[in-house]
Amino acid sequence: MDVYDILLVIGAGFAAGFINTIAGGGSLISLPILIFLGLPPAVANASNRVAIFSQNVFGVLGFKSKGVSAFPFSLWLGLSALGGAVIGAKIAVDIPEELFNKLLSVIMIVVVVFIVRKSIRKKKEELLERMGAKHQVVSIILFFFVGIWGGFIQAGVGFLIIMVLTSVNQFSLVKTNSAKVLVVLIYTSAALAVFILEGTINWWYGGLLAVGNSGGAWVASRWSVEKGDKWVMLILVIAVVAMAIKLWFIE
Repeated sequence: MDVYDILLVIGAGFAAGFINTIAGGGSLISLPILIFLGLPPAVANASNRVAIFSQNVFGVLGFKSKGVSAFPFSLWLGLSALGGAVIGAKIAVDIPEELFNKLLSVIMIVVVVFIVRKSIRKKKEELLERMGAKHQVVSIILFFFVGIWGGFIQAGVGFLIIMVLTSVNQFSLVKTNSAKVLVVLIYTSAALAVFILEGTINWWYGGLLAVGNSGGAWVASRWSVEKGDKWVMLILVIAVVAMAIKLWFIE
């Protein structure tokens, strides 16, 4: 691994960490880079979790430094997702590489189409947050299934989190993202533990990627609070369109 490769991994990590914190799907940048550099897809998927864990530590700290938080609701969401992540991580470890790649493409196409449709729908009036017992319970249940996907594949899980919190609880995008980083941090801990026990992590690549992801998350979390929902939505739409193009037209 030469200096160019090291810079490539760190740079990809920074971009992935920024996009993951603002929107989601940053792993569609980091995973192909790791695979391009020679890691088998399953090892790249596992190694990417080291970076995701570190990224969300810095994301939580970044939002906290700006006084934005959905705690303790985000804690309950994270614990629900954690249970699903253990199941998802076991599936990811055991799945054949060819099937893994096919499922990645199919799942991301479905999510991107859904998010694009939701993103272009204009709100006619400002919506109030829905934090009654009913809506909290619904989200907590849904986050168990979000955790299964996150543990299994990680790529694009941020879109699912945004989808649930903006539609069920009607959070702003900034508050949604502050909850998202804690949720992903909690369930990633479980998924990472499974991958460690299975011995599928390349720590050198994972560590380099973590440096970049952490920097991207720190910058994105503080920037999003300063700029507000308008700019977050812009980045979200750009990320969705870029990933849709990648999934449809780029090998």
